[in-house]
Amino acid sequence: MHPNPVYKQTAEEQNISFAQERSFGILAINSDTGPLLSHIPFQLSEDGSYLEAHLQRNNPIMKLLDQDQPAVMSVSGGDAYISPDWYWIENQVPTWNYVAVHVRGTLKKLPASELRGVLERLSASMEDRLKPKKPWTIDKMDQRAFDKMAIQIVPIAMDVSDIQGTWKLSQNKPTQAIEGARLGVKQSGVGQETTALSNLMIVPGE
Repeated sequence: MHPNPVYKQTAEEQNISFAQERSFGILAINSDTGPLLSHIPFQLSEDGSYLEAHLQRNNPIMKLLDQDQPAVMSVSGGDAYISPDWYWIENQVPTWNYVAVHVRGTLKKLPASELRGVLERLSASMEDRLKPKKPWTIDKMDQRAFDKMAIQIVPIAMDVSDIQGTWKLSQNKPTQAIEGARLGVKQSGVGQETTALSNLMIVPGE
């Protein structure tokens, strides 16, 4: 996370909301041979205190979950290169704007009996975003087919102890520079989700 405190002033509620909306991140834990990472969807509770997900049974992280482990879920959003020319002020340098939220806590393996509930809650949350499409549910699967697939995955959860966000959106610049950077990002398309990022770059007074 960026060390400049100006980028860390976002309220916890906004960090939680951002992570909930993304619902996809990089799960990271330490092993004897170095960090282990896995890109997975997840669901974060309304108050941000509990996260649940699932992993393939043969995922290397699973080998460490015979005991609870400290872990972090890194959740990122839009990002983009910022050209100094966009600031409309002189003597600036290139940088990169982005939003990232780190959810830290204790990762644990859940009993197999909880898998169906974890999957149902996650899929229901995602399907709800597709309205007016009729939601897909696990009940549409043949039970034998579900059981065969379920053997391959394991439910996991994190008891969350800390949520920190970095919203690096040119807040350290004058108003005209923020506006210039926002327009540059919106028009350039260089980076990921540049339209979403430019919409987050709020110009003071608007």
